[in-house]
Amino acid sequence: MIINSDAKNEADDQFAIVHGLLSPTFDVRGLIPAHFGTRRSDRSMAESREEIDLLLDLLGMTGTITVADGAAAAIPDEQTPADSPGARLIIEESKLAGDGDPLYVAFLGPLTDMASAILLDPEIVRRNVIVIWIGGIDYSGLDSGSKIEFNLSNDIAAANVVFDSGITVWQVPNNVYRQVSVSYAELDAKIAGAGPLGEYLVRQLKEWNARVHAEPIESRSLGDSPAIALMLYPGSGNFRVRPAPRFGAEGHHVPGSGNPIRVCESVDTRFLLEDMFAKINRFAERNNG
Repeated sequence: MIINSDAKNEADDQFAIVHGLLSPTFDVRGLIPAHFGTRRSDRSMAESREEIDLLLDLLGMTGTITVADGAAAAIPDEQTPADSPGARLIIEESKLAGDGDPLYVAFLGPLTDMASAILLDPEIVRRNVIVIWIGGIDYSGLDSGSKIEFNLSNDIAAANVVFDSGITVWQVPNNVYRQVSVSYAELDAKIAGAGPLGEYLVRQLKEWNARVHAEPIESRSLGDSPAIALMLYPGSGNFRVRPAPRFGAEGHHVPGSGNPIRVCESVDTRFLLEDMFAKINRFAERNNG
């Protein structure tokens, strides 16, 4: 599996990356730092790379995991890739996938590098590749709370390339990923004392909340983590097969290719959080005891 992450965008990617790297059944083929647009930074991909490097240092994994930079910005249009080492890594690893041995690529931000891989090597859609994307609005037609979902907003063209392509997609829309909520009290009790890694994960989450919320807050959604849980145990999610839409300029659904995609409608948050907390604590016990 490969994790593609806009790691410094918010404070939840860090938990998903650590959870993935601490899961022994995963064959991790690489991490890809992703951009997160220009609204928060003019060097967003570089900041994601720095955060991934920091997490690898805390895990004692520096130099043991391939890190391939993704594109620094969105693709310019649906015909033009943003070539990058990250897109090339996806292409090369896809060639090794076989029957019964898929390559999972988890996208915790925009789909830029997946779209670029498809545009660079259209044959990738015929290989055994499963794209898991945290992004897009739900399909209920209800008010999702914002005009456009953040991960989608950072590269709508890329999402349209991927959803039009026919590649296997598991989508986790915003109504589902918002449900992975944790409180400060839970984080303090479960992992804040789990060595430098646990301390950093909790501290950076609280610091991010303090910077961006005008009013006091004591909780956070770990919205990127369903991607890890669904790879660990696909049965932890309930899926509905839907025809692939396209995405309009405001992030809404418009008629698309109709290729079947799997949309996650709920995820077992108990399994997700308890497995992650247990692995972080096990890591701390092995490295501090």
